[in-house]
Amino acid sequence: MEKAIIALAAAIAIGATSLATAWAQSRIGSAGAGTLSEKPELSGTIIIMMAIPETMVILGFVVATMILLMLK
Repeated sequence: MEKAIIALAAAIAIGATSLATAWAQSRIGSAGAGTLSEKPELSGTIIIMMAIPETMVILGFVVATMILLMLK
């Protein structure tokens, strides 16, 4: 039972960060598309802004890995 709870905690760590990143990128993407239609020279900035939320998923993966290493 303890291993199942640890596995569930790791799944929540990945799932929550993935959903949060998807929500953030949907907002940034729609705003970025509007910005690019008016000022195409800001394309580099929009790409960077789209990449920043990905760090949440990476950190969630690190936390999930740390949680799963507790199984041993």
